[in-house]
Amino acid sequence: MIADGYNNIWFIGCGNMGGAILQAWLDQGLDAGRVTVIKPNQSALPGGLKSQPDYPEGPAPDLVMLAMKPYQLDDVSAGLAPRVTGNTHIVSVLAGTELDMLRHAFPEAGKVIRLMPNMAVTVAKSPMLLIAEGDDEDLKQKMNQLFSPLGPPEWLENEGQMHIATALSGSGPAFVFRFIDALAGAATDLGMNETQAARMALAMVDGAATLAVASDVSPGTLADQVASPNGVTRKGLDVLDKDGRVHALLNDVLKAGRERSREMAEEAKK
Repeated sequence: MIADGYNNIWFIGCGNMGGAILQAWLDQGLDAGRVTVIKPNQSALPGGLKSQPDYPEGPAPDLVMLAMKPYQLDDVSAGLAPRVTGNTHIVSVLAGTELDMLRHAFPEAGKVIRLMPNMAVTVAKSPMLLIAEGDDEDLKQKMNQLFSPLGPPEWLENEGQMHIATALSGSGPAFVFRFIDALAGAATDLGMNETQAARMALAMVDGAATLAVASDVSPGTLADQVASPNGVTRKGLDVLDKDGRVHALLNDVLKAGRERSREMAEEAKK
């Protein structure tokens, strides 16, 4: 059963990412009656749920999903911290908000976990990047059970890795989308119908990704296997590979994302 052991789940905020996680859980069979969404303004929510502006009276939550804006942490913790107990697990998707900041905000919480998904949770295909205090195998198993229906859990070795992992996995879909759009645009520039080029680019990337996931060799090896000597594919790869241009470009892309993640972490501490 999805979210087994968590009978009283609070979502603090429920924007794009929080809503995507909640919708995915509901799609997996989570009883909406186990969920309370706390946010100041009413909005359309998954499963027909209605948000409320105040924290509910009664038992403390088993699980709190922090899904508001990172700058709201202090305001949220002022009202929420007294309502959590040592049995409460707090999972944060707040960008740039590190574990020590979360622990300071919720000193009485039992466990504090950082989670970085991407929007592919809506199709159960998002890597679920996780880091928690200490090395608690029981906690890892509970989190894996909780989040694996939304995508494969990936536990990071240390919190410092969250910056580059955020750029790679959290922001990565946007980079892939840009690549698909550019590929279709290039085909259009060379004479193909725009709508057909866009459709073909999407179908090609979908098939290529499925093939790469199913293969027992690396994507780099697959690329070489597809390319015949002096053939069409090899000529295109030669352009991509010349002077390491693709590697250099993506290195710059991920560095920029990593540095912004670090900056956001420092800004959050001020």
